[in-house]
Amino acid sequence: MLLFINSTVVKGQDSTAYQWEVSGKKIQDKVYELTFSTTGSPKWQLYGPNEVISDVPAVELELADSSIKITKPFKEAGDNKAFKNPIFDNASFKIYEGKAAFTATITFTGDVPAKLLGTFRYTYGKNDEFYPLNAYAFSVPLEGGVAATDDIRVQSFDLKHPVSGCGDDNTGGKGMLSIFFLGMLGGFIALFTPCVFPLIPLTVSFFTKQSKDKKKGVTNALLYGLSIFLIYILLSIPFHLVSGVNPEILNNISTNVWLNIIFFLIFVFFAISFFGYFEIGLPSGLANKIDSRSGMSSLGGIFFMAMTLAIVSFSCTGPILGSLLAGTAAEGAWPLTVGLAGFGLALALPFALFAMFPGWLQSLPKAGGWLGSVKVVLGFLELAMAVKFLSNADLVKQWGLLKREVFIGIWVIVGVLIVLYLLGKIKFPHDSPVKKFSKTRIAFIVLFAAATLYIIPGLTNTHSANLGLISGFPPPLSYSLYKEPGNSKNKIEPLRNDYKEALARAKRENKPVLIDFTGWACVNCRRMEENVWTDKEVGALIKDNFIIVSLYVDERRTLPATQQVDFTTKTGSQKKIITVGDKWATFQSENFDAVAQPQYAIISPDQKVLTKTKGYTPSAKEFAQWLECGVDAYKKGQGNASK
Repeated sequence: MLLFINSTVVKGQDSTAYQWEVSGKKIQDKVYELTFSTTGSPKWQLYGPNEVISDVPAVELELADSSIKITKPFKEAGDNKAFKNPIFDNASFKIYEGKAAFTATITFTGDVPAKLLGTFRYTYGKNDEFYPLNAYAFSVPLEGGVAATDDIRVQSFDLKHPVSGCGDDNTGGKGMLSIFFLGMLGGFIALFTPCVFPLIPLTVSFFTKQSKDKKKGVTNALLYGLSIFLIYILLSIPFHLVSGVNPEILNNISTNVWLNIIFFLIFVFFAISFFGYFEIGLPSGLANKIDSRSGMSSLGGIFFMAMTLAIVSFSCTGPILGSLLAGTAAEGAWPLTVGLAGFGLALALPFALFAMFPGWLQSLPKAGGWLGSVKVVLGFLELAMAVKFLSNADLVKQWGLLKREVFIGIWVIVGVLIVLYLLGKIKFPHDSPVKKFSKTRIAFIVLFAAATLYIIPGLTNTHSANLGLISGFPPPLSYSLYKEPGNSKNKIEPLRNDYKEALARAKRENKPVLIDFTGWACVNCRRMEENVWTDKEVGALIKDNFIIVSLYVDERRTLPATQQVDFTTKTGSQKKIITVGDKWATFQSENFDAVAQPQYAIISPDQKVLTKTKGYTPSAKEFAQWLECGVDAYKKGQGNASK
């Protein structure tokens, strides 16, 4: 919507330009007037609410519940005048320079909430400055409305004193090691790209030859490797600052529909670059400036040399690093730091080791056409990752565009293309002819051919479609083109987002409740459902002894207006609960001190915590033991209650 604004329009937005007050007045049953009033600003001009500027309205009223209708245009009050805007070919618009009040009439088709949440967007500017659709989030009481019940924070939950002590002391710790090794894997892959691999002998030779003695050269190379390691860790600092403001924000970012679509487009862009059609790089001025500082013979100079490597190699490391960041964002800031530490360590190790043992340089393969082949294969893998991001958006919105079989079909095509490329049947720019197949090339042909053959059964409606090795990456088994998937027989079917019904059913059947904090875009959640829940012992324990409810923290379905609230968290901050996901993400963080998924909790029907919570647990045996402990804790709790 900002495409029509030229480069002279936006300078520096004044966040205090306008202060608003909102009031609600009942006109008749389920019909209200909302009035937005301001004292104005001596420095700015406010555009009238019924003006349309380059097909964009100057004022918009956004209400989270689509059942609420705006039935009359804004009524205006206040002194206004005509203003010919030079930005838009001197077109005339109604503007306010003093007090103003804009009133909209809204009609409810359902229940009226006691407090209505929404966003009022207004436009202001002056001369060649123009700021469209600035957001003012409001909460306004409505006469006769139904008050929302605060059922998010449960006072009876006591995490410090569960009935039984079994479970995880730290639900996020288990995955740290795997995230670290995942980061290292990404770093090692990045080493074998044309942007990084040729720099290893060049950089090591520089340190060993330019230093006064071998010991000094080794020391400098070690400092260089340490600098690389630190640079990638420093990349995670902004995520700590963001998560400090709102611990759920990284989860919200990683499951944001439009952000996932943007990632999809970026990764397709990266893939085309890897295929050799263009190069991606950071601004040359930045690279040159940092490179000039790397000439210093001090510790600072060594650090800037490491930063130069990070910038020069960005066109190859960027996509791999982006995959790591996007894949671990939902886990939190510390998992991101751990993943980046693994990535930086993998990049730094060769420079340090080869400086300590320069004779090893002779064993390195010579740079050549094989590096280009590695880059093209990475391009195909980037396409596969791009599909994953599009799938995340599809799952969150439940569009049905990328059902499981469609997703797997695309991955099969990518796998076939990789094999054909390695066989020399497909060519890209700058590819050299494949004159003979090396043992390494043959090994990769066999590897990708086997991987492709492995996922082909995923297209079928059989038990073989489970694909346990990649579970979590494709959409869940239930998100299928088949009306009754043959691989979902005897599957556990939790209540979905219906916590109250789970408690009611637990009371009727005299069973504890197993809460499953999950997400549509959660990889480890799918792995648990497809690899652990399907275990015979685990499945029997859940079906026979628990009422299970799955609470989706990334469910973007809007809550009815009567359930939308301004919630005060235990830290004292205000948070708007608008969507189903907002409610369950806050329910998890407020009651169970966690924001990562999956997380499992066992409670009694009267909402007493029976065990410590459980995070991602790939061992079916360990998960079954925790479930059994939960059953025993429930029986123990019943015994204590009867005394």
